[in-house]
Amino acid sequence: MAMFMGGIMFVLVFGGALGGMYLRKALPEHQLTAESRDLVKLGVGLIATMSALILGLLVASAKGSYDAQRNQILQLSGEVVLLDRVLAHYGPDAKEARDVLKLTVANAIDRLWPRVQSPRTQFESMAGEILLDKIQQLSPASDAQRSLQSRAVDLTIGLGRIRWLLVAQSQRSIPVPFLVAVIFWFCIIFASFGLSAPRNPMVMITLLICALSVSLAIVMILELDQPFQGIVQIPSEPLRNALAHLGQ
Repeated sequence: MAMFMGGIMFVLVFGGALGGMYLRKALPEHQLTAESRDLVKLGVGLIATMSALILGLLVASAKGSYDAQRNQILQLSGEVVLLDRVLAHYGPDAKEARDVLKLTVANAIDRLWPRVQSPRTQFESMAGEILLDKIQQLSPASDAQRSLQSRAVDLTIGLGRIRWLLVAQSQRSIPVPFLVAVIFWFCIIFASFGLSAPRNPMVMITLLICALSVSLAIVMILELDQPFQGIVQIPSEPLRNALAHLGQ
């Protein structure tokens, strides 16, 4: 999706520059006076300022969403191991709950970083509830076990809260109208470049590189906005390392 949007932007922006060059050739000479060029430069400067502001907002929004979900994965990894240790200290009666926890984490990894798309199973959609039920069904025989059971319930509820936060944040945080506005403004900016630039290989190469750079910026923003897909992904190692320690 990000590469597709970046490709569309590259075509539109570079096409805007070419359109500006052909427009310059088609316009009569009296419309290309120094005063007209100065006014175009002022208008384009205003548009460039707005584009820079919106682009900065998009970067901040995408980076904030990426960092928030990355921190949630790190927190999830630590609390999963802590819950497993609490259940281990509870005793052999908690083995079934520990097995459910391990299976739940494995399914979560496959869901967040899927190798192939697969339909969600009933267990995956209710994994947190099943784990909580298993812990609440334990029958503590001492104050220590009651304390551990209570702590395990709190940790399980916390894990469920993080899980649903990740689900809620899985939607794109960048509004589509913002992207459309930025692409439109950059098309105008590059059209103004073509309007004032001579047609020679050096100018064409420069405009090509600039259009490619702007398109890559949009690609990176969209990649950060979907941190479990594409090129820029949140690493799965923390959760996989936690899974390796479960049940020990």
